[in-house]
Amino acid sequence: MRLFSVRYLTLFVVAVACALSLILSEHYWLTLLTGALTAVGVADLLQTRRALRRNYPILAHFRFILEGIRPEIRQYFLEDDTEAKPFSRNQRSIVYQRAKVETDKRPFGTQLDVYEAGYEWINHSIAPAKVADHNFRIDIGSHPDCPRALPYSASVFNVSAMSFGALSANAILALNGGARVGGFMHDTGEGSISSYHRQNGGDLVWEIGSGYFGCRHPDGTFSEEKFVANASSPQVKMIELKLSQGAKPGHGGVLPGAKVTIEIATTRGVLPGLDCISPASHAEFSTPLEMLAFIERLRTLSGGKPTGFKLAIGHPWEFFGIVKAMLASGITPDFIVVDGGEGGTGAAPVEFTDHVGTPLQEALLLVHNTLVGANLRDKVKIGASGKIITAFDIARTLALGADWCNSARGFMFALGCIQSQNCHTDRCPTGVATQDALRQRALVVEDKTSRVAHFHQNTLKALAELIAAAGLEHPSQLKPHHLVRRISPNQVKLASALLPYLEPGELLDSSQLSRLPPVFGLYWPVAQAESFHPLT
Repeated sequence: MRLFSVRYLTLFVVAVACALSLILSEHYWLTLLTGALTAVGVADLLQTRRALRRNYPILAHFRFILEGIRPEIRQYFLEDDTEAKPFSRNQRSIVYQRAKVETDKRPFGTQLDVYEAGYEWINHSIAPAKVADHNFRIDIGSHPDCPRALPYSASVFNVSAMSFGALSANAILALNGGARVGGFMHDTGEGSISSYHRQNGGDLVWEIGSGYFGCRHPDGTFSEEKFVANASSPQVKMIELKLSQGAKPGHGGVLPGAKVTIEIATTRGVLPGLDCISPASHAEFSTPLEMLAFIERLRTLSGGKPTGFKLAIGHPWEFFGIVKAMLASGITPDFIVVDGGEGGTGAAPVEFTDHVGTPLQEALLLVHNTLVGANLRDKVKIGASGKIITAFDIARTLALGADWCNSARGFMFALGCIQSQNCHTDRCPTGVATQDALRQRALVVEDKTSRVAHFHQNTLKALAELIAAAGLEHPSQLKPHHLVRRISPNQVKLASALLPYLEPGELLDSSQLSRLPPVFGLYWPVAQAESFHPLT
């Protein structure tokens, strides 16, 4: 049933019941009840804090009542608080609490099984540090040998790639407004820069995918002129070339013509009403060397803004070939964003969601180790994304080798997402992932802008407390030896011992390859800068 019908049919039924109760005056209790329900429905439509109540007056309260059932009943009959499929109630709750500036403390101890394999923790210090400021930042794109470089000071926690089209106009407005208020960056997603990205002036990372949306000729090839027009905007701080994403790497995508509105068509540079295709691979390059040359071209055309690429790790030799191309050409990207296989998207085939793409921790470790082993780690910053919600998620990811983290679904929860998993149906109940004008009206931009900013700020405050407890002053000081992981009920190991780490330059010494982890010993020798295919 359409939302319009649900919304107003509910009020109509209540109003009719109220009228009938007035006629049947002996049932005064019915008059009081229906009158109260009518008042609740009108109040729901007029309030601006809860999108679900604006879209589903009266009916939404039944969900809130179920949420309020005693924890024991909810745990056994409705949902386990810690069952993360894909995000647990506890994970969602911590975002809601921090976004609304409510208490995020929890009584009575952990609900996690601390003796279950996979449980992780950070060792604390007897001498905790004092952290003066939670606004942790890193510099991306500093090149002493490049006088035209325009480095960017980025927060260690940012909005991951989500396109206008996948998200509603109001969602984009609130995310970018929150980014401006909080001083962090907002990745546009491959759908390019819409008017809603520009309106509030928050810092943008312009993601360019295989469809070259926003910088394409009518035939789909790359347009330098259109790229320069967008990249020269002061609001655009970095350029990100998307090779693949964790939720559906190697797949590409199609936005059906029925969903390609005039607004979306204008933003992407395509024709309205026709299928909008993102090919599975890029047309501007076909080898690692050509890819780096394209990145250098984008960096030059943008006037020296930090330029890099995002990928999900698949065949190891392909990434090794890119690193060998860096060594051969002398061209290094300013950054690499590693997207884990547990990442989300608006719609993806279930086989890709469940079984394609390397999970974040293994992917991040491979990228970090390869750059270290090739003596390139100090030239390339690493971002990471994939189910990052809490301060501990950030700390763990930075300890394993990242410089900063991105979150998509975390910021969607801050907007009011309830994980209904209707993103692909255009029936999002909270107005976050829909183009339906009536549904997205429920998302009040001013309210959600502050929630986005608060979620970011309060998460970084929690991160500051976490690293201070570990005796550190900045998240960049986190190392693998700070992280401990349980591998069996009676055995734990430091991440530095559990996970193999390379020494600087080890990959450049062929005599050392035999003693390195098998992934390097097997695939580094066959990787080549001239092709994404291995030597045979």
